[in-house]
Amino acid sequence: MDKSLDDIIISNKKSTRGRRGGPRRSTGRSQILGANPVVGPAARTRAATAPSKPATATVPQANADKIIVSNLPIDVNDVQIKELFHSTVGPLRSVNLHYDQAGRSKGVAEVLFQRKGDGNRAYQQYNNRLIDGS
Repeated sequence: MDKSLDDIIISNKKSTRGRRGGPRRSTGRSQILGANPVVGPAARTRAATAPSKPATATVPQANADKIIVSNLPIDVNDVQIKELFHSTVGPLRSVNLHYDQAGRSKGVAEVLFQRKGDGNRAYQQYNNRLIDGS
């Protein structure tokens, strides 16, 4: 070390001049947004004139054995859910009704059927339908 501390500081300041924010890091905006996060006018024009594809709806699997039931009234309990789906669709493996911290129902339940395909039948039978007129 033949340089004084002042000379080292001055030489380090000169070497970092012209850079913003210090050395380039490996994790940054370009990795999160992709290699070229800025889209130019030509790319926007191509995207606007490209033929659009129609939206496709996803169809539930034919062998589904689980459904999520939501928007249930607060006073519905898991015994009532078991009774409804067992009598109208088929045998159940389990019913899990979700509760908040105060112990009140959140109105969401997971219903797991014993047979594959019963989830699909329940979905087709009860999707967007009112149960017991409420």
